[in-house]
Amino acid sequence: MVTVGRSDYGLYRPILECIAADPGLELVLIASGAGLAEAAGGTPEWVGADGFAIAERVEMLLSSDTPEAIAKSMGLGVLGFAQLWGRWRPDWLLLLGDRFEMYAAGLAALPFQIPIAHIHGGELTEGAFDDVLRHSLTKLSHLHFVAHPAYAARVLQLGEEPWRVVVSGAPGLDQIRTTAGLDRQQFEQQFGLTLPDRFALVTFHPATLEAAQAEAQCGELLAALNASGLAAVFTLPNADTNHRHIERLLAAYVAGAPECRIAPSLGSAGYFSLMRHAAVMVGNSSSGLLEAPSFALPVVNVGTRQDGRVRAANVIDCGNGRAEILQAMRRALAPSFRQALAGKPSPFGDGHAAERIVAALGGVALDARLLRKHFYDGPGGPPASVGGGSHPGPVRVENLKGEMHGIGG
Repeated sequence: MVTVGRSDYGLYRPILECIAADPGLELVLIASGAGLAEAAGGTPEWVGADGFAIAERVEMLLSSDTPEAIAKSMGLGVLGFAQLWGRWRPDWLLLLGDRFEMYAAGLAALPFQIPIAHIHGGELTEGAFDDVLRHSLTKLSHLHFVAHPAYAARVLQLGEEPWRVVVSGAPGLDQIRTTAGLDRQQFEQQFGLTLPDRFALVTFHPATLEAAQAEAQCGELLAALNASGLAAVFTLPNADTNHRHIERLLAAYVAGAPECRIAPSLGSAGYFSLMRHAAVMVGNSSSGLLEAPSFALPVVNVGTRQDGRVRAANVIDCGNGRAEILQAMRRALAPSFRQALAGKPSPFGDGHAAERIVAALGGVALDARLLRKHFYDGPGGPPASVGGGSHPGPVRVENLKGEMHGIGG
């Protein structure tokens, strides 16, 4: 299993616990990317606190955040993981999401014929080049754990055989179900961060297809926040192209706004606790779409970064301009909007994704059928004389209830 930072580790954690509890599976945790940069080469503190150990480390990130530096970091990642796979090969390589660090691990595994299981495939983030990396990881992978039936259908569109696709739900919801929330006093004592009485939780990442505009877009968001008069707790952006421009703007804003805070590192318990206490979430983080519905938390989703994802009723989309953001914030902060969210279930599962994922990993034979992939054309695909094979029956997408579900026959 590869972790590249706090964000994916928080989603992995329920899966790690299920693997550790299964006598038929052995967990080997590999750290790379920003996760190692934050830990200065040691074991990231949030991993050690959970009782897990980093077995392998793959350094890959350059210090710069330019497009050239990101591309070179990807190359270094492929080299580093190639060296690792050359001396040790796992039975399964478990990867999550769409980060370029994850992609480096998967691409390097291809010539070694290492089976890859991929979590959160089939989703769209049309404002970021991560979108391409996610779909490429789908084609590199042999087993797919998706968060929603619509995402399962998209994985099938990419030609993956139905038996390889499992609608597991989002593992982040497992973490919400099993993690005790911190009240304000507990949060402040644990993180040394005093929370404003009423605040916006703000997470803004570069939309990597618009990276040159990251500074201007963040400036518009901060102008809207200032006009709203609402205090803010900021989390830091991903290590994407031009992320340092955003970090500098946030630091300058907080320096002039004593009621605002920057929370650089929280872990899942801290981040979910902020979601519980926030009046609104603002920015372009996937957590606003995936995890925030479980808290009935209104979300103002800014810009194009998350274009294409399934949305729950808690999400209000707006452009990057300050007037649009301010208008969306006022709508989200209206008491009637939040009241309308009460009791609505999340569309991304029931909080038991980890159980489904681990059951599938232990139940799939590591044989030639797994490694030799056939392109699935679907019932409406080309005839056998063109495609070179027969076609399975109609595809059936099941709801997220009870046991693990696959797609089709």
